[in-house]
Amino acid sequence: MQGKISRRNCLAIMGTGAAATTANVSGLFQNQQQQPQFEDVGGDTRAARMKWWHEAKFGMFIHWGLYSVLGRHEWSMENEGIPVKEYEQLAQQFKPKPVPAKDWARLAKFAGMKYMVMTSKHHEGFCLFDTKSTSYCAPKQAAARDLAKEYLQAARDEGLRAGFYYSLMDWHHPDGALCATDESARRRFVDYIHGHVRELCTNYGKLDILWYDVSWPLDPKGWESERMNKMVFELQPEIIVNNRNGLPGDFSTPEQTIRAEQAGRAWESCMTMNESWGYNIGDDAWKSPKQVIRNLGTCARDGGNYLLNIGPEPDGSIPEESVRILSAVGEWITKNGEAIYGTERCQVRRSNIANFTRKGNTLYIHVHFWPGETVAIGGLKNKVKSARLLAGGPPVTVVQEDLRVQFKGLPKQAPGLVPVIVAECEGEPVQDMMVVRKGRKREGV
Repeated sequence: MQGKISRRNCLAIMGTGAAATTANVSGLFQNQQQQPQFEDVGGDTRAARMKWWHEAKFGMFIHWGLYSVLGRHEWSMENEGIPVKEYEQLAQQFKPKPVPAKDWARLAKFAGMKYMVMTSKHHEGFCLFDTKSTSYCAPKQAAARDLAKEYLQAARDEGLRAGFYYSLMDWHHPDGALCATDESARRRFVDYIHGHVRELCTNYGKLDILWYDVSWPLDPKGWESERMNKMVFELQPEIIVNNRNGLPGDFSTPEQTIRAEQAGRAWESCMTMNESWGYNIGDDAWKSPKQVIRNLGTCARDGGNYLLNIGPEPDGSIPEESVRILSAVGEWITKNGEAIYGTERCQVRRSNIANFTRKGNTLYIHVHFWPGETVAIGGLKNKVKSARLLAGGPPVTVVQEDLRVQFKGLPKQAPGLVPVIVAECEGEPVQDMMVVRKGRKREGV
């Protein structure tokens, strides 16, 4: 991942030379006129496998690797042009403290997160898991232990779902770019990648998620992605997989933006707390707790999940700002989690001061900018039977008119970071702002 730039757009980052190379490659592994059709692997069990995920809404992403030692962003190897031999030396400096994942999992649970996803191998090619295919992995370098195993155990100890991120792109492997133009190199490299995926799905017990990333420089046919997914589901029948090995998978992954898929298609917005995925000592562009809560609410409103990243320091410690932000979010969600977990897509969305989620006929009004004693929502077509503050407080009076509903008797000052008003409606909440625009009585000139 690279700041606000999507991993899907990594070719643009790499420059016109890489783009030209990819264009030349297309004739070898792609048919631009007729793309192959792939089987929807796992489609028949998707609803059952995804049930927990749809209810969870909130997860923790962890980007941790050799780039953490440099502390200059997870793409520093490529963006700074660091030679492989020089970069490899970081493996002797990467010496995490004892089981830092315990702290990650505790913080994730307190913050209200229900699952975790950690980088098992990022683009740099260094594996945090034990593998027979390379010595470029944590157990065989200075760390001298299986960090993936520690992470999974820590997550399970806290009752959290957990899985692995795995980057197909590899800046370290000698066939990582050559595979695009040389069939023998492609065969070696694809076998290497599939071997890693098999190890991850075989050696660590039950996994809940496999989160592929950057499929450069091959297409799904070149990666043999259908065979890859079939192997994954044979080894882990209840797992869910994303769409970044070139196949649709179980869910889509908008990055650094919140962009809902069409109804029926699962999606998860992954986002950083500052502007870096890996530890970046100079990146102070932190999101406020209120912004994180707003993003979480927006994802829930539109039927998606929010996967929020921490970039641990080289020893695995969580940056202080990440702890501060997630602690504040956790305090909010302890009182207001009902407005997030298990919510459904919500048609109501127009307000200058609030966001919305819903469960059935219950509308949750997340007030980001508290206006005082009255909150008004225009265009709500349903009758509101009753209302209350979710976290507790004085009685709320409902005044319903043709074009608006007013919630009165509220505290003058915001009772919390993002107060939530619960409105019990007759029928699924529906908002029609054109009724307001067209139906408002007009007088005078």
